[in-house]
Amino acid sequence: MFTMNNLKTLVLMGLLTGIILFVGQAFGGTGGLIIALVVVGIMNFVSYWFSDKIALAAMRSHEVTAEEEPELHAIVDRVVASAGIPKPKVYISDNPSPNAFATGRNPEHAAIAVTTGIRNLLSPRELEAVIGHELAHVRNRDTLISTVAGTMAGVITFAARMMMFASLFGGRRDSGNAFAQLALILLAPIAAMLIQMAISRSREYQADKTGSEITRDPLALASALAKLEGGNKQLKEAGVLNSTNENPAMAHLFIVNPLSGGFSGLFSTHPPISERIERLQAMAQDMGIGGYRTM
Repeated sequence: MFTMNNLKTLVLMGLLTGIILFVGQAFGGTGGLIIALVVVGIMNFVSYWFSDKIALAAMRSHEVTAEEEPELHAIVDRVVASAGIPKPKVYISDNPSPNAFATGRNPEHAAIAVTTGIRNLLSPRELEAVIGHELAHVRNRDTLISTVAGTMAGVITFAARMMMFASLFGGRRDSGNAFAQLALILLAPIAAMLIQMAISRSREYQADKTGSEITRDPLALASALAKLEGGNKQLKEAGVLNSTNENPAMAHLFIVNPLSGGFSGLFSTHPPISERIERLQAMAQDMGIGGYRTM
């Protein structure tokens, strides 16, 4: 189904494409842009192809069988049956942060991981809603979307740096042109990053929506998000979670960012939890489900 979130993603991708074309024209030809595309494309292709192995290793996750974790597997079985996708491999991450993530290049090569922290915090109903959100990312192929967006943003940043070095070593000396180049060098990567972050937020909103359609329980997801935000906040205040023992590069994978210090906005990969809860409450009303409550 084509939704407003999908439309927003498409528009943002178009903006990234426009910036690439503009930077390429300002750079004075396609040669440098092609080099940037090849270099960044190879790096992101490797990341995309091995995304599951990279993420699972980084988060110290281990696979569990149905015999070892029958309740967790039963929840995953119910969600994949409703989602109409193949069952992913199931992992547990030895991490106190209450969280979950899904990874993999497509539904046929996917994995879902829940942390030890989330299992100690959520009810089975809330955990099922979280798994619905994560498997929505898989069904919506958000790994591919984020990889393409990352590649495009990377090309812009790479090309801007090439322009900077070209201007430092033998570039044209016209002051007006130099000022315009400097503005482009500084602003283009920032614009690309902002768009990339906006795409990430739009995919989180879409995963909330798709996941709640799969489980038919948006209020359970709203309750889970509130608990996860509170749980991570308590651990940060206690000094358990910080950028030393949590990998900031992996934070965007989680359903909630464990390292966000209350900051949300243009530079955030995740939308504000309060806004996500409001949308889920509105979705529940549209579905004829009763008011929000903590479970």
